[in-house]
Amino acid sequence: MSKTLVTGAAGMVGHALRQLNPDDAVFTNRGEVDLTDFAATRAYFQAVKPDRVVHLAALTGGLGSQIIHSGEYFRNNILINLNTLEAARLAGAKKLISFMSTCVFPDPAEYPLTEAQLHAGPPHPSNFGYAYAKRMLDVQSSAYRKEWGCHFIVTIPTNIYGPNDDFSLNGGHVIPSLIHRACLAKKNGEDLTVWGSGKPLREFILSDDVARLTLRALDEYDEDEPIIFSPGEEISIRELVEIVVDTMKFPNKVIWDTDKPDGQFRKPSDNSKIRRCFPDFKFTPLREGLAKTVAWFEENYPNVRQ
Repeated sequence: MSKTLVTGAAGMVGHALRQLNPDDAVFTNRGEVDLTDFAATRAYFQAVKPDRVVHLAALTGGLGSQIIHSGEYFRNNILINLNTLEAARLAGAKKLISFMSTCVFPDPAEYPLTEAQLHAGPPHPSNFGYAYAKRMLDVQSSAYRKEWGCHFIVTIPTNIYGPNDDFSLNGGHVIPSLIHRACLAKKNGEDLTVWGSGKPLREFILSDDVARLTLRALDEYDEDEPIIFSPGEEISIRELVEIVVDTMKFPNKVIWDTDKPDGQFRKPSDNSKIRRCFPDFKFTPLREGLAKTVAWFEENYPNVRQ
């Protein structure tokens, strides 16, 4: 029986993986080991001796946070990834899957985004520190495969959302911060203010789907190139907000603050590889996933990550 170590297990994908109850899995988070500290990381991996690793740990946040703290996002993610992959190699891990995001792609790029375009130009200036650090996961994995034969692979999920997300009001991603702000506005009888014009388009994937795809990729995906995790469907931020306020039965007005930035207008991805590799996989429809996320938030609030 192979032992699977999951880093960053306190996050939403880590929680979703726990729900799947994989055999002989070890879940760890920053409270147990500081992955920015190589000595501590190596000691932990040597103690666990995992056969497989799901590397989820990262410093993440929304657009506003990434603009302000670009250096912090670069530094911490470089350290986390460098230390984790090296410790996994030294511990003899047979397979490792790590996570990037679609923000790592060049701006501008040809659409839909494909795995082959990953290093074809600089990322969007709004998140360049985080994006460059995450790109290095592919570089490090490729270098390790070339020199040491490490079976390290990389996935690129679109925007992940779901229960156990970080619902920070200012530093969180669009869906969790929107749900939290709508909750407070509803409670206080206020209108809901949303950044930007609502015109940009995004793709979203439920954390439960990411967890299921991750375990399948560990078992079945053996190609060297990254693989995009995406349902392949775009939705405008305005439409997304309408679904959220409808799901939450929000009674007041939505006000669009067009003085705030939109970020990249769109970044649709090509999910043909995942359709080829896992043709029977069924993605959760966005409205259904949002209903599950809202229900979880309302049941657990205020005891949520924020």
